[in-house]
Amino acid sequence: MTAFHHVPVMLREVIDGLRIRSGGVYFDGTVGGGGHSFAILSADPTVRLIATDKDDEALAAAEERLRPFAGRYSLHHSDYKDYARVLDAEGVELLDGVLLDFGVSSHQIDDKDRGFSYLKADAPLDMRMDRCSPLTAETVVNEYPEERLVRILREYGEERFASLIVRNIARARAKARITTCGELTRLIEEAIPAKFRHQGPCARQTFQAIRIEVNGELEGLDACVRGLARRLKPGGRIAVLTFHSLEDRIVKNVFRDLSTDCTCPKSFPVCVCGRKKELEPVTKKPVTAGPQELAENSRSKCAKLRVAEKR
Repeated sequence: MTAFHHVPVMLREVIDGLRIRSGGVYFDGTVGGGGHSFAILSADPTVRLIATDKDDEALAAAEERLRPFAGRYSLHHSDYKDYARVLDAEGVELLDGVLLDFGVSSHQIDDKDRGFSYLKADAPLDMRMDRCSPLTAETVVNEYPEERLVRILREYGEERFASLIVRNIARARAKARITTCGELTRLIEEAIPAKFRHQGPCARQTFQAIRIEVNGELEGLDACVRGLARRLKPGGRIAVLTFHSLEDRIVKNVFRDLSTDCTCPKSFPVCVCGRKKELEPVTKKPVTAGPQELAENSRSKCAKLRVAEKR
């Protein structure tokens, strides 16, 4: 295990977007190493923070990082999708702000024992954010039916060579169990036609797809973002950082839906649908990292920030 480290993405943009309010209660659903949470608590001495994370190492790092604010925050080993139970346990009905950062932390990528990176050849195929979870990447790669694996690579990784990759995996696992990131990376590279191998890392999309499956990252995401937005006080804000198009599309659609007013035909003299706008977009288009941050932290390249305010 390596020392926990994580550089918070678009820190200034996130804090500006949340517009921290004096005496406010904030929820950080993916606390990571505590970088964003530290900035939230630093913004005003009367702010209270409730934070969750599935990674026990992240929670330990956040506890250390946030120690100067003792008494003003609470940390929970929990999936952010279980926000209702956490907030109810804290006696909090409505929030002044919500932050969700869906990125994989630098620590998770760099720690070879976690098995998140195709660059760590001898790393075990794990990819669990919550190490108490029974499902690992090794199980997915070795035990899922071929049809299911193809669907996962296509849907979660948008991998156009999914069938070729899975066919190669199936041949290999019939002889011996695939147990390391290096073995899987080699099988992926061998499956992709030679003329396409120079177009970026061959294994990136497959690793993304398997990670999403292992951690159930997209399952219930729509309902979670929608539910948290509805637990905001009027004027409260929700900020969401996404790192691939599948997440961003879900967040964009939720924000758009909750920002839609009456949908009755214009010919109707009065509204009969009863629909009222719940959110007001703060960012008309997603915010991306600036040139300086991109130069200092290449992992911010794929990040998109969307912010909306409760009506």
